[in-house]
Amino acid sequence: MKTMTTKSGYQIIPILSGRSNVCLLSNATTNILIDTGVRRDWKKLHKKLNRLKVNTIDYLILTHTHFDHVGNAKRIKDIYNAQVIVQQNGIDYLAKGDNIVPKGTNMFVKALTDLFAKTVCEKWTYEPCDCDIKVGEYMHLRKLGFNAYLTSTIGHSPDSMCLVIDDEVSIVGDIMFGLFKGTIMSPFGANIQHIIRNWGLLLDTASMIFIPGHGLAIDRLTVQREYNRRLK
Repeated sequence: MKTMTTKSGYQIIPILSGRSNVCLLSNATTNILIDTGVRRDWKKLHKKLNRLKVNTIDYLILTHTHFDHVGNAKRIKDIYNAQVIVQQNGIDYLAKGDNIVPKGTNMFVKALTDLFAKTVCEKWTYEPCDCDIKVGEYMHLRKLGFNAYLTSTIGHSPDSMCLVIDDEVSIVGDIMFGLFKGTIMSPFGANIQHIIRNWGLLLDTASMIFIPGHGLAIDRLTVQREYNRRLK
């Protein structure tokens, strides 16, 4: 992914890309980090922040509390004194360093998750971290200095939420996936119908680009095509 500039002049800067995406949203005075990757990515994450001369992170938004998104949340909070923003259903998991056990969205992954998901989640714990700001269904970020808002998008997990910036770019966590050709559906999800419904709600915005938690950015036409196909 490349750095994007929105109509309000905000920069969306990729910090980590590919397997687990981490982005920085900046308006030149306030920095917001979105997600943190897994724990083993810490050196890479910290090195990239230093290379970009990011000395302050005012807020950390977590799209949901799975280990591959919150693995370095405690370090970011401690080192940068960032205020952590979490959807209210994930607060207890974050405080315990625990994962919401995922389900599969296709028959093969469902079989695997039924057998191994709990064991994997118990293995892939992370350092517990306290929440500073909890989000319910919706929270506008005007008080933080941004024309942007967080909206609950329960489906991949009960605490999933998306960040819509300038009604132009949406950072969507794992309710979309950018790793596989021919589908944007994550192989993991608590409720497929809720995921599809939230695609429709995001299409109701004017967003043209959707940045998933994993893989490449997804254009609006691809989301619309997949949404229409899934409704049939």
